Amino acid sequence: MFAHSGFRRLLPTLAASDLGDGMSGVAVAWLAVLIAPPGRTGLLVGAAVAAYALPGAVGALVFGRWLRRLPARRLLVADSWLRAVLLGCVPLAWAAGMLSPALYVGLLAGSSVLHAWGSAGKYALLAQMLPPDQRLAANALVSTSTSASVIAGPAIAGFLSTAMSPAWLLGLDAVSFAVLALQLRRSGSADGAAKTAAPAGAEQSAAGLRLLRRQPELLGVLALTWFFAFLYGPVEVALPLHVIDDLHAGPSLLGLYWMLFGVGAVLGGLAAGALRRLPLWPVTLGIVAGWGLALVPFGLSAPVPVTLACFVLGGLVYGPFPALSFTLFQDRTPAAWLTSVLAARGAALLTAAPVGTALGGPLTAALGPRLVLTASGLSTVLLAVVGAGLRLSGRRRPSRLRQG
Repeated sequence: MFAHSGFRRLLPTLAASDLGDGMSGVAVAWLAVLIAPPGRTGLLVGAAVAAYALPGAVGALVFGRWLRRLPARRLLVADSWLRAVLLGCVPLAWAAGMLSPALYVGLLAGSSVLHAWGSAGKYALLAQMLPPDQRLAANALVSTSTSASVIAGPAIAGFLSTAMSPAWLLGLDAVSFAVLALQLRRSGSADGAAKTAAPAGAEQSAAGLRLLRRQPELLGVLALTWFFAFLYGPVEVALPLHVIDDLHAGPSLLGLYWMLFGVGAVLGGLAAGALRRLPLWPVTLGIVAGWGLALVPFGLSAPVPVTLACFVLGGLVYGPFPALSFTLFQDRTPAAWLTSVLAARGAALLTAAPVGTALGGPLTAALGPRLVLTASGLSTVLLAVVGAGLRLSGRRRPSRLRQG
């Protein structure tokens, strides 16, 4: 892969934007805590985290008629510039004393409008750059970069938040996306001839439905991933409030939780290549159940070292999941349709975690963060059990990921 000059140039800039997002994982929630009106902290944290992702689903639907015709590289450039500009407005508004909760949520929402198309463009670009037998390794490396950013990003954010406002951390995230956009614009097209656009309008919709009907595996993985992300959503709200209310700690501990999750996810992601010959469904269901079990000790009043260890194990279990999922979609989807299918996948999944996060606000206010974390874990284990039952009753043999 590193012998390919386009991939070699792209990876560092993707890693820089991942690092910025890793810092924002702490900064978005913590800045919401700082500017929230009294008694509305949980609701604003939920709204801010949801706004950072949910509008991407709307953008995938509203702008699909125009954006599906664009090459993967241009989609990623457009998403990167939008995030750079609007996230960059957050520290400016903070410095001017104008950052109200409504403006904050609005800027976060605007920055995520093209997120589904940007993510689709990134993985479609990888599929165009590299031959099929290198895709799983490339997906694993890129997803491992994302996981590594969960190590370094929160750790850096927790350290810097003692000296500066989290608004400036979002400004650094904006700079990282600007760097990515500039690098993509400077680099020549590495897409080769694989720039074919999917047909538009009713023909595109009908063909897309026919494609999905022929690939029930994709629908099954998408449904499982949606509910998995939905049940994870409340964790985004409950964990910061658990750190503040239950543990009486600060952003450094919150950053440590996500950093240790990232350590596990990096190790798990690097092992993704060894899983390509294993049955898809047992692996994915085991990942779902493993993450759910990692959350259960929070409700048992386990000490902080135990819950920190659980986050390491949870990351280790989750690590291979993104690479396996994206590789399956890349392998089962015709090249001309890959960007549109990945955008549809991203749009569907972007509605999952933010909806769960939005529900996590009132749930945390009513039940308390510790109970919400435990309920999320038990519900996720139940999802894995239900998925296994449906799979066994479907009279289908487990599908295997094809090598390459």
